[in-house]
Amino acid sequence: MIRAGDQLTAERRVHVGQGEHLVTSDPDVVLSTVLGSCVAMCLRDPVAGVGGMNHFLLPEGAGAGTDAGRRYGAYAMELLINDVLKAGGRRDRLEAKLFGGGRMFDALKDVGASNADFAERFLADEGIPVVGSSLRGAGGRRLHYWPVTGRALQRAVTDAVAPRPAPPPPPVDAGALELF
Repeated sequence: MIRAGDQLTAERRVHVGQGEHLVTSDPDVVLSTVLGSCVAMCLRDPVAGVGGMNHFLLPEGAGAGTDAGRRYGAYAMELLINDVLKAGGRRDRLEAKLFGGGRMFDALKDVGASNADFAERFLADEGIPVVGSSLRGAGGRRLHYWPVTGRALQRAVTDAVAPRPAPPPPPVDAGALELF
């Protein structure tokens, strides 16, 4: 429980998973997610007191199936913007915060940087100001966002599990058969 003025309120955390978004005007809701190379946009209208968060995996692409497009930035950004507007926000008052886009593997293409570049370019093209961001870098992060107030809290993900040593090979019998 948290104290808001003289009254006690219970925060309700709502997880926003990959390919999802959520919009609310409830001051007790905290949106949360865990990001690696993915990016989350936190968007709000501070006057209307409405906002939300999305979580996308890749900048652009075509998907098959009803919800496949949700994992792509272009679709996820449009959905969140439109739903904030439907909930009472005005386009000229929108403000965004961007998080994620971490480099997760040195040997692979830097998907996180591509996601971060896309999100910044998209918001610039839409004329939506970015009032805060934590993009790129190495590793993951946990994000908590209060859409009504615009407060955001980020923590580095440091609870990675150490790799286990490989088990020893099984003993080989003289008549054993190994299948591949």
